[in-house]
Amino acid sequence: PAARMASPKTRYLVFFQYFGSKYSGVMETSTDQSVIGVQNYMEKAAQNLKPVVPIKFHISSRTDTGVHALCNSAHLDIQRATGKPPFHERELVCSLNYHLKSEPIRVLSAYRVANSFHARFSALSRTYVYRLLMGCTHHSEIPVFERDLCWAPGGGYLNVPAMQDAAWFLLGTHDFSTFRSLNSETPFRSPVRTILQVDIRPSSGFLSHHYEYRGLEFWELEFKSRSFLYRQVRRMVGALVAVGQGKLTPRHIKELLEIKDSRAFPPHAMAPPSGLFLKSVEY
Repeated sequence: PAARMASPKTRYLVFFQYFGSKYSGVMETSTDQSVIGVQNYMEKAAQNLKPVVPIKFHISSRTDTGVHALCNSAHLDIQRATGKPPFHERELVCSLNYHLKSEPIRVLSAYRVANSFHARFSALSRTYVYRLLMGCTHHSEIPVFERDLCWAPGGGYLNVPAMQDAAWFLLGTHDFSTFRSLNSETPFRSPVRTILQVDIRPSSGFLSHHYEYRGLEFWELEFKSRSFLYRQVRRMVGALVAVGQGKLTPRHIKELLEIKDSRAFPPHAMAPPSGLFLKSVEY
């Protein structure tokens, strides 16, 4: 009978961003942990919409602990009590943000979509940006405004042309087994992925024009693929930085791909989560 008392469900696609340092990643976790997922906060905010059925967020891209999103996406179904019209998109955005209060999570936009739409499986591609800071001899030289938002690898400046040569080997379709960390999904997911784009370009830091005299340089590594393996971007960045430091040659990247074994990845070379941002999900 309860179902008859409700209006038909409406599916929405929402785009949202978050500062990841505070969370255990984007995915829901059990609430008894000291650090929980972005999804927990979003679903808690959504319960204030007084839906007939609890609202579940189906997130397109699973980001890890400490990773940020300039723009992630999710779909959700909202079923309201009889006679209540579906939320207007703008109303949904404002209401969710109001109930997220002081959390560093923001809903950017919402769109009504067909009930067959799926945020994860309907996505055409995902783009990640990794922010590097060069010119620090010690991590204490990272500006306070950049803390948790970039990685300053040891050894000062990196050889960017060598990194660009190495990145060329990552482009296209490969078995990326060496470039994935193992998790529970590993046995069920193909290690073959197609990297559509890798760019390494100079970038500006936050307020960096105020401390140009310090010789700090910000660089961005951008990767685009339909989907990525677990920690694949952080491993690719770490390997490219090792090339930039002269620890590996560009050719080593090709050899690592050919080995197809996650244990062959150089120890301690994975980039930390702090510099990684999910930039966009394309539909």
